[in-house]
Amino acid sequence: MSLRTKVELYCDGSCLGNPGPGGWGYILRVQTPTGPKEKEGSGWEPGTTNNRMELMAAIKGLESLSRPCDVEMFCDSQYVVKGIQGWLAGWKRNGWRKADKQPVINVELWQALDAQLAKHRVEAFWVRGHNGHAENERVDQLARNAIPAQA
Repeated sequence: MSLRTKVELYCDGSCLGNPGPGGWGYILRVQTPTGPKEKEGSGWEPGTTNNRMELMAAIKGLESLSRPCDVEMFCDSQYVVKGIQGWLAGWKRNGWRKADKQPVINVELWQALDAQLAKHRVEAFWVRGHNGHAENERVDQLARNAIPAQA
């Protein structure tokens, strides 16, 4: 039996153009005896890609946890989910190179995510984006709203 806090993490990234200005957002939800408690976070970068923002949402969500937790992460990015579920282990074993021997793209973000995964027990689940999933719609809105209007 785990004594770690159980947390749900919903995360999403968005980009206006690819590359272009992008935003990320997350929601953390913890069940307490008095009901669920939630925390939101978001941010943006001026010149980035959608994949980088998807990774940033996951990293920032995990970084915001103050102690090791059991995390169920829900994300509409297969890039992030497949990376967590399998690619990371191979990349690390191969010196951060893909099966085709090319360097991993966004390696510094994957390494930052890997450092967070080492602190927590994370199960990653893919959810279909823009399909009425309430939390995914909320984090998508957080990510889009984080991009300044003048960007």
